[in-house]
Amino acid sequence: MDDYTTHINESVNRLFHFLEQRVSAEDLQRIREAYALAEEAHREQKRKTGEPYIIHPIAVARIVAEELELGANPVMAAFLHDVVEDTSYTLEDIRSRFGEDVAFLVGVVTKQKKEKYERSKQVDNFRQILASVQYDVRAILIKLADRLHNMRTLDSMRTDKQMKIAGETDYFYAPLANRLGLYHVKTELENLSFRYRCPREYGHLETLLKKEQDKEKEYIEGFIARISALLWDNGINARIELCNRTPCSVWRKMQSKGCDFNHADGKHYIRVIYDADGLQEEKKASLHIYAVLTDHFKERPGSVANYINAPKENGYQSFHVKLLNALGGWEEIHISSERMVRNSRLGCAAERTEDNVRMWLEKFKSVLKDVVCHSGEMDYMDGVTASFYNDDIMVFTPKGRGIILPKGATALDFAFEIHSDIGLHALYARVNGRLSSVRTVLHRGDCVEIGTSEDASPDAEWMGYVQTYKAKRNLRSHFASRPVLPYRRCTCCHPLPGDEVVGFKDGDGQITLHKRNCLSAIRLASEYGDSIMEVAFEENEMFLYPVRVRIRAVDRHHLLNDIVTSVTEQQNLSISRLVTETVDCIVETSIDFSVHSADELQKAMDLIAGIRGVDEVYRIDIR
Repeated sequence: MDDYTTHINESVNRLFHFLEQRVSAEDLQRIREAYALAEEAHREQKRKTGEPYIIHPIAVARIVAEELELGANPVMAAFLHDVVEDTSYTLEDIRSRFGEDVAFLVGVVTKQKKEKYERSKQVDNFRQILASVQYDVRAILIKLADRLHNMRTLDSMRTDKQMKIAGETDYFYAPLANRLGLYHVKTELENLSFRYRCPREYGHLETLLKKEQDKEKEYIEGFIARISALLWDNGINARIELCNRTPCSVWRKMQSKGCDFNHADGKHYIRVIYDADGLQEEKKASLHIYAVLTDHFKERPGSVANYINAPKENGYQSFHVKLLNALGGWEEIHISSERMVRNSRLGCAAERTEDNVRMWLEKFKSVLKDVVCHSGEMDYMDGVTASFYNDDIMVFTPKGRGIILPKGATALDFAFEIHSDIGLHALYARVNGRLSSVRTVLHRGDCVEIGTSEDASPDAEWMGYVQTYKAKRNLRSHFASRPVLPYRRCTCCHPLPGDEVVGFKDGDGQITLHKRNCLSAIRLASEYGDSIMEVAFEENEMFLYPVRVRIRAVDRHHLLNDIVTSVTEQQNLSISRLVTETVDCIVETSIDFSVHSADELQKAMDLIAGIRGVDEVYRIDIR
C-alpha cells in the first residue's frame, strides 16, 4: 500500500503542477477539492488488479488535462465521473459543491440504472452519451478519456469482459473519436481493441513489425537524413518524424487489399512538420516543401492528396505524397504544419473558439437528430456507426460542390446525399464523364453526375451496395412501404400467379408455394400432407417476377429486332439480359425479363413463337 500511496501522490501532484501553468489559482483550488472528494468517496474501493480505485479517476483526469487539454470543469468532472455511479454521493451533492456545469458533465457520464432497458444496458448508455451532444461536446471527451484508460488497463479483466469492452470500443468509441477528429485516441482505441480481441494475431503482427523496423532502421534513418539536408539547403526550417503504424492498422490494410504482411504497404509514414502563421502561409509552405522533395525524388503518379484545401469530415488537414525510395518502394510523406499536427491530436478540442465548438455541435446534432427521428425504421446503433465512419473521401458534383462520403461509398450513396428523391429515382451515373452503374464505387476526387427517371425505382439489391446512413435509411423506408408477398416461392419451380399451385406451411408458419407438378411438392405431399394449404396466388400489379425464355430459330435479317420488339413494345416489358449465338444460321437466344403472371409470360411466348423463322420457344429456370 505504501507503493500505491507513493504512486498516487506522484501522479496527482504532476497533474496539479501541469495545471498550475494553465488555470487560475481559484480553479486549481476547486480541482484539488474535487480530487479530495473523489479520494474520500473511493477510499475503500479496489480495481480488478487489486490497486486502489482512485488510480483510475486520476488517470482519466490526466488524460482530460494533458492529452486533451480541456479546462478546469472537465478535469473536476473526470475526477468525479464514477462517484455518483459507485458511491453514496448524489448529483445534488456534486451540484451544491462544484456547480451546475460540473454536475451536468458528471451526470452525462454516469450510467443510468433502469429496471428495463429499451435495447440493452450498453445501447441505452450509448444513447445517453450521444444525447449530451445537444448541449456540450466535453462530456463525450471525458467519456472517451475514461474508455481510453480502461482499455490501457484491460489486461486485468477476464477474457469475456475483455471481448465485451473491446467490442464496444471498436463498434462505438473508436468511430466516435474519429468523428471528433481525435486521430490519436481513435488509433490507440482501435489498436488496443484488436490486441484484446485477437491477442495471438496481434502478437504475431507485432513481432513481424518489430523485425521489419529493426531491419529497415538504418535505411530509414538515411532517407530521413537526406530529406533533412534537402530542406536545410533550401532554407526550410522543419522537423521530421517517423510514424510507425500499429498492428491493427496493418491488419486493416491486409484485409482491404487481400494480401499477406510482406505485401502490405504503408507500415510507416514520414511526417514533415513546419511552422507557419495562417492558412495561406501553410499552403505556400506545403507546396514549397512538396516542390523541393519532388525535385529530388520521383513522385508516384496520382499519389497526391491535398487535405489542406479539402479537409476530411473530421477536420483533418495535411498534404500527402508518395516518393520513390532507393529500394524501389514508395515512401508515404505527410507535410503538415504544427497547427495541423496539434489539431489531428486534439480534434474538436483543438480550437476552442465559440464558432468552432458550434460547428462541431451542429455536425453531430444534424446526424443524431436524423438517426433518432428514424430509429424506428432501422437499428439505432447501425445508424450511428454508419454516420461515424473511420475514413472518408471527397467527390464533386459537376458544379464543383464537394461531397464527403465514407471510403467504399458508391454513386448511390452520392445520389442520396444530394437528395433522397435523386437516390430513389437514380437510373445511371456518369463518373468523370464516363457512363457507369449507380453501384460504381467512388474514389477521392471523382466528379459524379446522376441520371434519374420518374419510372426508375430502387432495386432490392441496392441495400448491399450503400454505405451511408442516409442511403440505408431511405432505402429501408422505401422497401417498408412496398407491399410484401405473403408467400415464399419454391426456388425449384418458381411458380407465377395463374399457375396451378399448392402451398405448404413450414414450421415457422410461412407458406411456400409450389407448382402442382413440382417434384418437391409431390415429395412434401407424400411426407407432410397435413401441412398442405389451399392458396389463391393471384396477379398483383405491384409484383413482378423474373423469368427466362429460350428461343431457337433460323437466322434472318431483323430477327433479333422482331424478338425484342415483341417483348418491349408489344407487351411493354423490360429486358434485363439477352444472350444470343448463331451457328450455321441457327440462332439460340435467351432473354430475361419480368412478368406479372403466367398468362403474361405465355402471351409473350406466343408472340415470339409467331415471329417468322422462330421454331421453338420455352421457359427455363433462372438458377
